[in-house]
Amino acid sequence: MARIEIDGQPYDVLDGSNLLSACLSLGLDLPYFCWHPALGSAGACRQCAVIQYKDAEDKRGRLVMACMTPVADKMRVSIAAEPARQFRSDNIELLMINHPHDCPVCEEGGECHLQDMTVMTGHTFRRYRGLKRTHNNQNLGPFINHEMNRCIACYRCVRFYDDYAGGKDLQVFGMHNNVYFGRFEDGALENEFSGNLVEVCPTGVFTDKTFSAHYARKWDLQTAPSVCAHCGLGCNTAPGERYGTLRRVINRYNGEVNGYFLCDRGRFGYGFVNSPKRILKPRLDGQEISADAAESHFRQLLKADKPAIGIGSPRASLEANFALRKLVGKENFFLGLEDTEYILLNTIVELMRHGGIHSPSLREVEQADAVLILGEDVTHSAPRLALSLRQAARNASFELAGSLHLLPWQDAAVRNLESRAKSPMFIAGICATRLDDVAANTYRGSPEDIARLGFAIAHCLDESAPAPAALGDAEQALAATIADSLKQAKRPLIVSGTSCASLDVIQAAYNVAKALPTTDKQLAFTVPECNSLGLAIMGGASLQQAFERIGTGLADSVIILENDLYRRVPGPELDRFLETAAHVVVIDSLENKTAEQAELLLPAATFAESEGTWVNNEGRAQRYFPVFPATEPVRGSWQWLTSVMDNTVDLSCKKPSPEGEGWVRGNQNKEKGLFESPHPSLLPEGEGERVLKSTVLGVMDDAQWRLDALTAACASTFPDLAAIIQVAPGADYTVQGSKIPRQPHRYSGRTAMHADIKVSEPGQPHDPETPFAFSMEGDTGHVPPALVPVIWAPGWNSNQAINKFQQQSGGHLRDGDPGVRLLEASGALPWFGDIPPTFRPEQGRWRIMPLPHIFGTEELSLQSPSIAERLPAFCVLLNFLDAETLGVDSGDPVEISSLLGISILKIPVQIEPTLPRGLLGITAELPAFQAMKTWTQVTVKKVNQEDRL
Repeated sequence: MARIEIDGQPYDVLDGSNLLSACLSLGLDLPYFCWHPALGSAGACRQCAVIQYKDAEDKRGRLVMACMTPVADKMRVSIAAEPARQFRSDNIELLMINHPHDCPVCEEGGECHLQDMTVMTGHTFRRYRGLKRTHNNQNLGPFINHEMNRCIACYRCVRFYDDYAGGKDLQVFGMHNNVYFGRFEDGALENEFSGNLVEVCPTGVFTDKTFSAHYARKWDLQTAPSVCAHCGLGCNTAPGERYGTLRRVINRYNGEVNGYFLCDRGRFGYGFVNSPKRILKPRLDGQEISADAAESHFRQLLKADKPAIGIGSPRASLEANFALRKLVGKENFFLGLEDTEYILLNTIVELMRHGGIHSPSLREVEQADAVLILGEDVTHSAPRLALSLRQAARNASFELAGSLHLLPWQDAAVRNLESRAKSPMFIAGICATRLDDVAANTYRGSPEDIARLGFAIAHCLDESAPAPAALGDAEQALAATIADSLKQAKRPLIVSGTSCASLDVIQAAYNVAKALPTTDKQLAFTVPECNSLGLAIMGGASLQQAFERIGTGLADSVIILENDLYRRVPGPELDRFLETAAHVVVIDSLENKTAEQAELLLPAATFAESEGTWVNNEGRAQRYFPVFPATEPVRGSWQWLTSVMDNTVDLSCKKPSPEGEGWVRGNQNKEKGLFESPHPSLLPEGEGERVLKSTVLGVMDDAQWRLDALTAACASTFPDLAAIIQVAPGADYTVQGSKIPRQPHRYSGRTAMHADIKVSEPGQPHDPETPFAFSMEGDTGHVPPALVPVIWAPGWNSNQAINKFQQQSGGHLRDGDPGVRLLEASGALPWFGDIPPTFRPEQGRWRIMPLPHIFGTEELSLQSPSIAERLPAFCVLLNFLDAETLGVDSGDPVEISSLLGISILKIPVQIEPTLPRGLLGITAELPAFQAMKTWTQVTVKKVNQEDRL
């Protein structure tokens, strides 16, 4: 730490940080534009000027830019000195010369960093009356609006897009005070993180085009803390609602997970919530019925002579899956995963439980100094992880910079060193990936060959590890090179996952991690859906076993929870299963093929209308809360399931861990600093064993469960999930007797919002399940990070207000980042030795290889119109030698047939030189390819010219 003096007051700050970061971390207000905590310092805007004094006798000082000035012990500076204040005022006046006077119509208005800094600087009157510089705007695709006339040339956009995210198609053109930030021509921004420009830009140059379609001011949006539903990483989000429509999703800072950034699928995939395909009313045999009638019929089905089985879902919450398990019984609960995914996820959970190797957060991923990726195209299977891996590749340049006495936040200087030093990253994948540009070496092969390379690397690291037989010389040399780099690393990271559907690859990844000599090693797995890991931790039988249960007549009814089974198993097999079942109940939010087969269809709330807990790929449990109430008869899945349960509930509550948990379900008492009313699970053993719904937490009536009781029951049932009651405070949490408001204090139109229905203002909806109120009354300034609904501080209306909530600028949130890790490294497992033989293509046959795609693979985001515009081309990928054998070129159609003779005609070919011979690449989960999902081998032939017509 360093002791510095700011305007006569002493402060202790982190030694080596820059002065701007130190001031913001102390809670001081100092305006800036070009600086960003994740991007470092550029010194471009000159807005953070302060006076630095040489010593106590120096009364004049000199003007310095705070973002470019390292803090040092005994430093003396002044923010309030008149020369600094006048410089900042003059500077912003110059920046505003060409800025349009369009705040009332600018979509950034009310959450604009430029507005905040202008007011903070005191610039309230414009003297310039001359002509303004103007630019033409570009069409940048379905995600981003472009309004270049608002630009103040801070360079944040290109520094994020090009330097941080690895984009290539957004550049700066021109010179001096006439620069243009855009593409060389109109067209969609290609990078998968382009949406972050909306939040990175301090003005209104880049705005959310999907938000523009149903725009509302920030102060008119109702918000709540949430978690992204579109992959297994668990990025934190802040959805905004107005008039019962989800209007946008923005990033919610979590220092351990996503930090400042989201991928474009997570930001723009929310359109499914507003989709016309939403299921909004219960249906019985295709006819709409009331909620009461649906409940009654549901109860009757459960009274049948034979038991019902329940099929869970990796996109449903822990509470919903547990409610289904409780309803049908442990022996009748099935995970809703086909056999391959079932085996892979169970293996990953076992490795995380007992493998003894740490599973890192995204923040920890960024600190790795050597990386091996086995079998994953991370940009498409877990996009935000790819962004963290890209930062990890820079760590060697930071070390070199340190040896040259450069500080890591001196961005331009450090980036100039990247050509001389990069942390080694090795990628062994099916074909080319978007991270190849930062990789030291790449390898392309089938899943078997990737696994064999992994086993060889492990053997090179530790000779006691099994070695593959008959490995080629090139592969052996590559394995030795990779092993040597990993062995020298202090914080090596191995990344693998489920997307190449290979148990061998996952086992090879574990062998490599186990063989690493350092104790500070990490093993990260990607999982496909938002609660894949949580479902696997909960445990249950596979989907195939559910089919057998119905087929043998041991059960005759099936309850399917938020799971389109046609995406998981062949259509004919599922048809037989559903036809055999006497009764099919489906609970889901969107129309799909499985919902079409339901006898009883129950409308489920989406993440934006319900609450629950998901577990991400590192084993971090996180809570999401409803942004707006579901419109009856739509309900949360867990509410449909508990509505047909008995009134007396066996919670089996045991005291999981007494330390620090008393606050979880209590009310805050600011004067005492205490939290009262402990959760039943914190009571002495025996006192919380059986709890009537009418008494749970003092808010449960005779007719309904409460989520808190369900969460506690789930925690007490599964030891690995015991800590989920610590994730966030319960429904009875209040601040000085009031719930936390979802609406900002400037929320407008409440009295007139429903005037077209009724002139008098209706009462606000009541939310008994969460600590939040559908209201603007209450306090948001003194709540745990997991419950902060909106980022705002006096004078800070933009997302940059997050610095008021952090321990250090760019660091962890005060009181800790949201979420609780459930699985910590312990134990050790033996080597995996079942090494597959090398893959050998068969003449005239190709193996189907599903490849993930950020805009084509995930089920929910496919229903978002903007994402639909970015769907990958409908084609199959072929190696150029295979294409040459078939006599086809890119764009030519081919006929693909299964070995059973089932054909799909006229699918265009795209040549992919990096795809191994013998593999036929298709976009995983793209609806057009569903019929091919389970085909292992196919024949391919060229479609003749006459057959194309």
